[in-house]
Amino acid sequence: MMLSIRCGGHFVVRIMLNQKYDMSGIPSIHSQELIKQRRDEFMRRIGGGVAIFPSAPTAVRNSDVEHEYRQDSDFYCLTGFEEPNAVAVLAPDHPEHRFVLFVQAREREREVWTGWRAGEEGATRDFGADAAFTIDKLDEQLPKLVEKADRIYYRFGSDPRCDDRVVGLMRRFQRERQRNGVGPAAVIDPAELLHELRLIKTGVDLELLRRAVDISCEAHLEAMRAIRPGMFEYEIEAVLRYVCRKNGSPRHGYAPIVASGANATVLHYTTNDCRIEEGDLVLIDAGTEFGYFTGDVTRTFPANGRFTEVQREIYQLVLDAQAEAINLVRPGASFIEPHDRAVRVLTEGMIRLGLLNGEVDKLIEDNEYKKFYMHRTSHWLGMDVHDAGPYKVADEWRRLEPGMVLTVEPGIYVAEDTEGVDLRYRGIGVRIEDDVLVTTGGAEVLSARVPKTIEDIERLIMESRES
Repeated sequence: MMLSIRCGGHFVVRIMLNQKYDMSGIPSIHSQELIKQRRDEFMRRIGGGVAIFPSAPTAVRNSDVEHEYRQDSDFYCLTGFEEPNAVAVLAPDHPEHRFVLFVQAREREREVWTGWRAGEEGATRDFGADAAFTIDKLDEQLPKLVEKADRIYYRFGSDPRCDDRVVGLMRRFQRERQRNGVGPAAVIDPAELLHELRLIKTGVDLELLRRAVDISCEAHLEAMRAIRPGMFEYEIEAVLRYVCRKNGSPRHGYAPIVASGANATVLHYTTNDCRIEEGDLVLIDAGTEFGYFTGDVTRTFPANGRFTEVQREIYQLVLDAQAEAINLVRPGASFIEPHDRAVRVLTEGMIRLGLLNGEVDKLIEDNEYKKFYMHRTSHWLGMDVHDAGPYKVADEWRRLEPGMVLTVEPGIYVAEDTEGVDLRYRGIGVRIEDDVLVTTGGAEVLSARVPKTIEDIERLIMESRES
């Protein structure tokens, strides 16, 4: 079955409706067994400490309307709990209550307006908490849970009220520790331990991430089939969002970028309100979530289905840089190696095109390439689009290991007002981004199903217009 959508009163977008993904074989997004395994491993690593994790705060959009709520990734991966106004306490050495949730109280009047709440009973029954209390009991119960610990694991900066609460606890235990010799003596950021767990994806993590990337790819394919000069960027954004929701994704991992013409030279352009003109390149950077994991894919292609000669020159250079960077993704390689290789290929190419002048090594040393390539080639990918995990360890670039997932996304961006550059290159922005899994034997490109060679892109777009 095919759905036809009229765009801008002129063009018809046809989207296949038989692409809905079969969810069988995918573990429950809220699998408490998986989450308990993560939680138990984290608690093993903190030993005699106690960890405190507040949920993500709600954010007001305007007046009494809130932004769509999305749980904090650290909180979710240890609890599976998606409600706001909650705090999780992990106390591995506590004799009874190793995992405690403080949650919103059940209130029939509020639930009529905003939906079901787990409450204390649901927190223990459905989310595996050993004990649960309403959030108003936090100040009463929290000191009891941490009083025998030697340290508190807590990350400052996301919840000012909880920050103040932890500071108050430490002041209290500083006094009491002098008298009775017990109580926490330090606050430690849990990120080093927890983010290490998140950095190396498990089998189930990878199943969810693969599904997120696959749905992202399907959205990109439909956008490429739908593109026509004269459409507006937001119409293509609507295609992306429709395909993602149709295939079981609750949201995008970040605001989709649909940048036509010179808008593609703005790295995080999200206005998406311009008319797509004949001869424009269109850069789409979009990734969707599934099971709290997200894809992150970018493709750049011609709105009319044919690259111009100048567009081909820039595009092929970026594609060559990406191919060489991906070839360096393998166990034992330094995280920075793909970036360094991409920079060198891009710099050599920009000299050939006349965008840069000078010796390659000197231009790289002086960061001259950053006039046209401003960002790093890779970042971690997982539950967050710029995912958790250090890029350096003891001031040395991290070595890649099987189970890590990173993007590879070189680009060239020549702003319209760039001086000293041939006019024909101005206003061209190209980025090509894939999601790459480090495997025991090298690398797997998870987003490979979206075409990226010039010939394959032109074929896909032109075939879509013949059907």
